[in-house]
Amino acid sequence: MIDFLERNVFDPHPELLIFVTVALGFLLGRIRYRTVALGSVTGCLVAGLLLGAQFKVGIDDTVKNLFFTLFLFALGYKVGPQFFRGLRSGGVPQVVNALVVCVAGLLVSWGFAVMLDYGPGLSAGLLGGALTQSAVIGVAQDAIGNLPGLSASRIKAEENLVAVGYAVTYPLGTILCALLLADVLPRVYRRDLAQESAQLAKELDTPDDAPDQAEGYYEVVLRAYRLDRPELAGLSIGDFERQQEELGRRIYLTRVRRDGQIIDHTQETVLRQGDVVAVSALRGSLTDFDPRSHLGPETDDVELLGYRTETLHVVASNKEQLGRTVAQLRREPFMTGVFLDRYYRAGAQFPYRLSTVLEHGDTLVLTGPRRLVDPAVRAIGKPVPTSYATDMLWVGLGVFLGGCVGIPALTVSGVPISLSTSGGALIMGLVFGWIRGKYPTFGNVPPGAQWFMDTLGLCLFVAVVGINAGPSFTGGLSSAGWGLLLWGAAATVVPLLVGFLVGHYIQKIRFPVLMGVLAGGQTTTAAIGAVNEQARSQIPTLGYTIPYAVGNVLLTIWGAVIVILHH
Repeated sequence: MIDFLERNVFDPHPELLIFVTVALGFLLGRIRYRTVALGSVTGCLVAGLLLGAQFKVGIDDTVKNLFFTLFLFALGYKVGPQFFRGLRSGGVPQVVNALVVCVAGLLVSWGFAVMLDYGPGLSAGLLGGALTQSAVIGVAQDAIGNLPGLSASRIKAEENLVAVGYAVTYPLGTILCALLLADVLPRVYRRDLAQESAQLAKELDTPDDAPDQAEGYYEVVLRAYRLDRPELAGLSIGDFERQQEELGRRIYLTRVRRDGQIIDHTQETVLRQGDVVAVSALRGSLTDFDPRSHLGPETDDVELLGYRTETLHVVASNKEQLGRTVAQLRREPFMTGVFLDRYYRAGAQFPYRLSTVLEHGDTLVLTGPRRLVDPAVRAIGKPVPTSYATDMLWVGLGVFLGGCVGIPALTVSGVPISLSTSGGALIMGLVFGWIRGKYPTFGNVPPGAQWFMDTLGLCLFVAVVGINAGPSFTGGLSSAGWGLLLWGAAATVVPLLVGFLVGHYIQKIRFPVLMGVLAGGQTTTAAIGAVNEQARSQIPTLGYTIPYAVGNVLLTIWGAVIVILHH
């Protein structure tokens, strides 16, 4: 069977080998130990190396470069808003710490490579795997291809060694980063991540939603009650809601049935004994109010509760609302009966607080009855209807302009230095993503399309890299030796410890947030997952997004820098 596949399928149809590799790679990527998984990228690289060694089918570099360019543009597009926002004053400490981690990682990896007499390929692989940055593979291979004085066979051998070094060092690098941040450092310093995260969340004010609640928890509830308490008769809906607001409760009467008919109502509508009212409220407010004691018995009125609700994204742009806090926004008349479901800043979900200040370009997800949500949206800014269509004009123009920017090269000591088309795509992705974050009414790239270009684009790229490198993998690993694993582990841990010492003793960053900063600076998604699980909170994520954006950009560039340093 294997012989049949090798002679009659994969030779004339190498595209089939790519898809088999990706399928096997995603299967391998599901291998998990606690919160740490091998990951689809590493799985695809390992599968490519194994199948490439077996079938020895070469894949055209155009295919590889196409997927890698799409991946880098999508990466820049995703982190662009956080990257540029991080350069502002509020994110400077986190940016500085990310710079410390990234620079330390480059210096440590380069130092080890020089000490061990590694060539540019193995050095870049050590850097990419130890610092868990997959994009290093493509950038380093591009840089190796531009080195003068190397034969075609030597260039090919060095490019393959990038994949070898990465495949050996990445899995352990991911595991060590997660263990160090989620378990070892808190134990050594006797810090309780869960307790400190809860305390920090309390200090920062409690947001409308609790991100660590179980999936079955619904904060906004809708109930119907029959009014049989005479003290409510003669009270207007507006008066009732204002009374509850003064007591710190968010309880709204959104519909009224009277004498068997659902009636039109306003804030001035006066309640009568025997009315059935639809109550929309925060669960905590309703529990504190005890509606059965103050309103009457609950009833199941399908028609009364079956009105259309709306969940709508709105981009903050109204100057009258900018600069106000979430708490102030809540008290506005147009927010009556409307709840803030989620909050996005710079393109990423933001764990907002009551003291969070509304900034231009923030995206709020409002939910409530359509008749109430629409006026609230108009008061805050511009609505952004949900769309699954990708603005390919925006994507195509961005990739093209990025490639044009990356083509020109400077020559330093005989070495041509340029961003390359892929590096240019990364830079233009940052710019286009930042523009989209500020003005989200155009340039739509929905999450599914971003996943295709980002995750699948990178997986297809590394699958091709693995297939092409597979025939030389065993020989490359033998020449590198298993000591590569040990030095890769050291290159993972040392930059994290340097960043921790700077962040803890000099910058005085709060411990849970610092764990997120370090995970972001080393771009290890598994680590922030492990830290959040240990903290039983999303608070560490407050330190993750900006360093993650900075780390992605710098570590990707380091792939070319370490090659040039070796030359």
